Amino acid sequence: MSLREIIEAPSPNFDERSGPPDLLVLHYTGMRSGEEALARLRDPEAKVSAHYLVEEDGRVFRLVPEERRAWHAGKSFWKGETNVNARSVGVEIVNPGHAFGYREFPDAQIASVIDLIADIRSRWTIENARILGHSDVAPDRKEDPGELFPWKRLAEAGHGLWFEPVPAPGPALQEGDTGVGVFALQAGLHRLGYEPLPSGTYDAETATVVRAFQRHWRPERVDGVADGETRARLMGLLQLASAESLTGVLEG
Repeated sequence: MSLREIIEAPSPNFDERSGPPDLLVLHYTGMRSGEEALARLRDPEAKVSAHYLVEEDGRVFRLVPEERRAWHAGKSFWKGETNVNARSVGVEIVNPGHAFGYREFPDAQIASVIDLIADIRSRWTIENARILGHSDVAPDRKEDPGELFPWKRLAEAGHGLWFEPVPAPGPALQEGDTGVGVFALQAGLHRLGYEPLPSGTYDAETATVVRAFQRHWRPERVDGVADGETRARLMGLLQLASAESLTGVLEG
């Protein structure tokens, strides 16, 4: 399927970038309807926007040119970058979200998201490891696009990372635990891109980040507990991300 014609719906809510984007951040709108979300993203009083909005029927709206900085990520962090808006293309995906009746994303909508991502990546260098959810870059504030978003389907289409390990036994790590195992978990999450530095103490912040990780890469269980499978998925993703970065260096 090729990307259908994009509908122009300009938003005044943008400013200048400091450089080319190398991140892609996916959101859900978290509002009762796509019409309501589109109006808000174009409202100068709201001071929020995204580059694109994808409706449930697959229609794609362009709000802000990719060469400009849209205001979609807010306070955020990924791999040392605190101005995620300046480095990213933001895509809003119509879904009422956890507040208004979170539901599955329709096939037509996801097909358009995949085609849109392919189109965006044809213009910018965005690694698979840098295709993220809003909850990845702002885990203490956001849950979107959430555990129902089909990240695996995107990865199978060539966009984003996915890793499914053989079930790994072993004790779970959870809030209140301390020690080397906790330190290694935190170090792995930070190496992937999340903000907190390793401390060796599984505190509330660690549990929040683990839940964000699970929403993206282990959606069957989002509880903030780092069981063996969660940790195995993290290790596998780190290997994939490292291999991708090395390949980029060699090809560059």
